[in-house]
Amino acid sequence: MNYIGSKNKLSNFLFETITSVVGDLGNQTFCDLFAGTGIVGRKFKTHVKNVVSNDVEFYSYVLNRNYIQNTESLQAEEFLKKLNSLKGKKGFVFQQYAEGGSEGRMYFSLENGQKIDAIRQQIETWKKADEISEDLYFFLLTSLLESADKVANTASVYGAYLKKIKKSAAKELIVKPAFFSETETSHQVFQEDANELIKKIEGDILYLDPPYNARQYGANYHLLNTIAKYDTFVPKGKTGLRTYYKSDYCKKGEVLKSFTELLENANFKYIFLSYNNEGLMSQQEVENTMKQLGTYSLATTKYQRFKADKTENRNHKATGTVEFLHILEKN
Repeated sequence: MNYIGSKNKLSNFLFETITSVVGDLGNQTFCDLFAGTGIVGRKFKTHVKNVVSNDVEFYSYVLNRNYIQNTESLQAEEFLKKLNSLKGKKGFVFQQYAEGGSEGRMYFSLENGQKIDAIRQQIETWKKADEISEDLYFFLLTSLLESADKVANTASVYGAYLKKIKKSAAKELIVKPAFFSETETSHQVFQEDANELIKKIEGDILYLDPPYNARQYGANYHLLNTIAKYDTFVPKGKTGLRTYYKSDYCKKGEVLKSFTELLENANFKYIFLSYNNEGLMSQQEVENTMKQLGTYSLATTKYQRFKADKTENRNHKATGTVEFLHILEKN
């Protein structure tokens, strides 16, 4: 999935650095408190005793409920085959967010908008009839979300749609399986405000990857929440926004206060914060805050990330970014 701040390219750096600090992971509980698509939790899942994963966004909960909490193989092949054979339906997603729909928003092609509706409705029908387990429900829903994202008619996020259907968005939506790692131990997934959840959990390794800037994830990925929830609401404005959660970590005047409170309430020995040189908090602010609570160190790496520019053609530009991994061994 094309995701803002994804740690996919940085997962090896994170794993190697965290392991070098903590040592043997085998009996550790690892918490990914701002999980997003769950890339980091997935990396650690097969190496630690337990993963605790959390994100306030529902689409993220769905992804992590599959990738993190699911641990045993599922018989999904026939269900996937059935979903991919369905004829499209002119439902909510088509009418509000697809080419040819009543609102003229072109997040998906005419065919794919209808296909999403048909597939989403079928998954819910199976669930209500108890024809699929909860594990299989979230596996199928994750498979749909990721497959729909691949044919979305956007530059990257869902803050806007393109005026013409691009080549990748014209391809037929095929639901591909969202395979997860199987483990013998269990894992937990939450959908809560991080600063509230931190008061109720404990563990060994706390990994933090909060938003770095003013871009709210609820706005940038509103359509994934809409497909995941498949609820009824009145979309707002040209882009069809739904009401969304606004994080204090995206607010210059609030972020440091929230971050400090989170650290103070964290019942974990090791705390790792991913942040970069473009973040709302400065490197010095983070360092000063962490030093008050224990032993501080810093690891950095440079990498090329891609972001859409603001011109009409929405080209992707490579941008050099320094990633900071702030490390706290709490007193």
